[in-house]
Amino acid sequence: MDADIKWLDDPETFRVNQLPAHSDHRFYGNYAEWAHHASRFVQSLDGQWQFKFANTPAERQPEFYNPALDCSDFDEIAVPSEIELSDYAQNNYINTLMPWEGKIYRRPAYAVDGENKEEGSFSQGEDNTVGMYRKTFDLAPSLRGKEIRVRFEGVERSMYLWLNGHFVGYAEDSFTPSEFDLTPYIQDEDNVMAVEVFKNSTASWIEDQDMFRFSGIFRSVELLAQPVTHVEDMTIRATVDDNYQDGHFGLQLQLDGEEGGSVRVLVKDADGNTVVSTEKAVAEKVTIDDVALQGVHLWDNHHPYLYQLLVEIRDQQGQLVELVPYRFGFRRIEINADYVVLLNGKRLIINGVNRHEWDDHRGRSVTMADMISDIRTFKENNINAVRTCHYPDQLPWYYLCDDNGIYMMAENNLESHATWQKMGKVDPSYNVPGSVPQWKEVVVDRARTNYETFKNHTAILFWSLGNESFAGDNIAAMGRFYKEHDDSRLVHYEGVCHTHDYSKQIPSLDKTTYLPAGGTKDYRDQISDVESWMYLPPKQVEEYLKNNPDKPFMECEYMHDMGNSDGGMGSYIELLDKYPQYFGGFIWDFIDQALQVKDPVSGKMVMRYGGDFDDRHSDYEFSGDGLMFADRTPKPAMQEVRYYYGLHK
Repeated sequence: MDADIKWLDDPETFRVNQLPAHSDHRFYGNYAEWAHHASRFVQSLDGQWQFKFANTPAERQPEFYNPALDCSDFDEIAVPSEIELSDYAQNNYINTLMPWEGKIYRRPAYAVDGENKEEGSFSQGEDNTVGMYRKTFDLAPSLRGKEIRVRFEGVERSMYLWLNGHFVGYAEDSFTPSEFDLTPYIQDEDNVMAVEVFKNSTASWIEDQDMFRFSGIFRSVELLAQPVTHVEDMTIRATVDDNYQDGHFGLQLQLDGEEGGSVRVLVKDADGNTVVSTEKAVAEKVTIDDVALQGVHLWDNHHPYLYQLLVEIRDQQGQLVELVPYRFGFRRIEINADYVVLLNGKRLIINGVNRHEWDDHRGRSVTMADMISDIRTFKENNINAVRTCHYPDQLPWYYLCDDNGIYMMAENNLESHATWQKMGKVDPSYNVPGSVPQWKEVVVDRARTNYETFKNHTAILFWSLGNESFAGDNIAAMGRFYKEHDDSRLVHYEGVCHTHDYSKQIPSLDKTTYLPAGGTKDYRDQISDVESWMYLPPKQVEEYLKNNPDKPFMECEYMHDMGNSDGGMGSYIELLDKYPQYFGGFIWDFIDQALQVKDPVSGKMVMRYGGDFDDRHSDYEFSGDGLMFADRTPKPAMQEVRYYYGLHK
């Protein structure tokens, strides 16, 4: 198969030769490797790559992936990093619009009349910049002779991959891992990996998040060798019984590789005591049926108790060939008959924030130090929950939330704000994904990838279908996917509020603000387990809560923290004491999106926000609505948060 640039124009082509998503477990050769966090099966490709930039697809370097190409005119770029922050392209912050509006006329394929494919829209786009990456590497000795795959943890926005001149595959979905099998083309030495990254494709329509629009390989790249027998996928089931004291442990494994040998499964408590020990023969699928456990320690924000799972794969001679460790907890989230959200049988209160991944020098290419700092800030200010707005985060963030008891709303990589709201008016005339058939599979695939990757993380209490994408049959299909695959969590989506007439629940609401002219299909009973709104004033929240609510209520975004904000927070917090169906919300947002640059006049390093880079469509200071400045210095509003969130710790 050859690469086809026309895939950029086709919403039905979003993965080519990409391996199926699977659990994010790590694997090692033995216990010593695990102790030192160094696996013989992993080789990092982070570092300096050769790089060439093109302003348009037509200006790309022909056959840049050819191993014999003279690359003396290529630059170098760090991986991971953002292309724009290496001064190759324009920094551009946008809130609700698409970056090409007012410059290039585009509409989403099939969205207007069901027929127009919008061919050439991105493959010939004059605004579609391209980054061409090359990396020459030798395979580490410990990886040689094994099946090899590569994992890109994050690439914005669409990528084509070659190895040693052979086309390998294509991927979209910027914020979840993309894995490809390299085995047919890998060699021990002098490998040439080439990656072509396009800033725009049909994926851009559904990645219209409120943020700086970057491109490039902005998360880590790793080679992964497969042990002779390998745990390809793992699903942990840790359930809590009705007495909230006992529990059941279950495990499903999908194995690849050689048959023969054994699988040993151990579960240890925090003191190292073994509470589960069982052994089975290697098979393609290995299932540990529910094991009853008495007196389990429950996981929550105050006591994030985790058990240690160990999966040992041994060959027929009893030698350890793979060790898979994973920490998990027992917790139970549910909605009772009175529409109150319970965690482990007790009322759940969310003291949350929305958190973009951000670093004031590196953009969305955040570091482990950034993540650890954010967890510390959460703890210091009584923040117990995070919404991964509006895309999946780096893999380590989920582990940190498990370890620290941070409740997670794990959001899909989906926002299509510009397709249904124009200049503040609700107008879904060409909304995607909506109910457009050709856009169904791409968003269901994003739900599948989000679920499969992060399904074992105890911290995730809610799956969120996405953000500000209106509603439709395709989002309902995403919700059904989660319901069919996971009964241990709740499903959230806010945009469905635009399809329902709330005149009975909230009489004072101006429904024309939320309902499109002429009305639309009501999806409220299909999509979200909870009533979720953004920025609904406290008085109207109370109206809903007074009028026999049939769903618990939360604000997935509230207290918009731009300028000296958060002064009215107490009006929301008071509702927690009056109405058990209200369970809090997530402040917008945690950290400013701003970049430190050298001021040409003073020569000093200064913060620059949207609109400060000669860009347009920026909403200017709208990128500065965090509880912290971009350098992670808390703003005065953080004091308000610490106080009010401290009332319901």
